[in-house]
Amino acid sequence: MRAAGFGTGLALVALASGCAVKGPTLPTRHVPAGVVMFQFTRKVRGPVELTLDGVRVPVAQKVKAGQLLVVRGLAPGRHRYFLSGPRDAFGPDQGEFELGGAQGVLVRTFSTEFDSVLYGRQEAPPPAEGLPGVQASLEK
Repeated sequence: MRAAGFGTGLALVALASGCAVKGPTLPTRHVPAGVVMFQFTRKVRGPVELTLDGVRVPVAQKVKAGQLLVVRGLAPGRHRYFLSGPRDAFGPDQGEFELGGAQGVLVRTFSTEFDSVLYGRQEAPPPAEGLPGVQASLEK
């Protein structure tokens, strides 16, 4: 009797503390060939800074807040990425993925909101250089 009560109590504490998964755990869309899709656990307001293979890529923001960062035009092969933003933290914020010719890549990324600038105004970063033919956008 006590074990059942303990398990129920533990489940209620876990749900109340926010341990439940928020947002979809499966891709919301099919990932076409040649596309890399970063799926965040919650909506990201942006701006999002994306670095691919050591080069900053400009990210177009198509919506006010989005749960997908879609990268098109990347060459097949192994690539390294780094994600950052002034309002959002990502986990993992860096890593590698292998882009094949037959299918796209889905990278599930934990995201949480915070404000990294405590006082004053945030300094604007210099414009991103970009990679030839690569486009990134924050989408629903």
